[in-house]
Amino acid sequence: VQLVESGGGLVRARGSLKLSCAASGSIFRINDMGWYRQAPGKQRELVAQITSGGSTNYADSVKGRFTISRDNGKNTVDLQMISLKPEDTAVYYCNAFIQVNRNYEFEYWGKGTLVTVSS
Repeated sequence: VQLVESGGGLVRARGSLKLSCAASGSIFRINDMGWYRQAPGKQRELVAQITSGGSTNYADSVKGRFTISRDNGKNTVDLQMISLKPEDTAVYYCNAFIQVNRNYEFEYWGKGTLVTVSS
């Protein structure tokens, strides 16, 4: 199973960016999906999560600015980011809990995509 992110890049403050993540491989079912980020010198932190049913959870720092969504048919999860701030600069990682069969679920991570917000 692989998670591959796309959509990172350089954007000015108050700009927008959309991240996408696609899961592929031997997938029976994808449960929770999410986005984490890690800024230089800081620990990785949760940005947003979404369940298979569509329930969402956001870090306080991004509420009202970021929107997570998923397409269960395509095994994808997106993160729409608006009103970006320099403090949003980080490597963003896709995360998913994936069942490879009825009995086994594993946590997977993407390799990350860099988002840089200039002031």
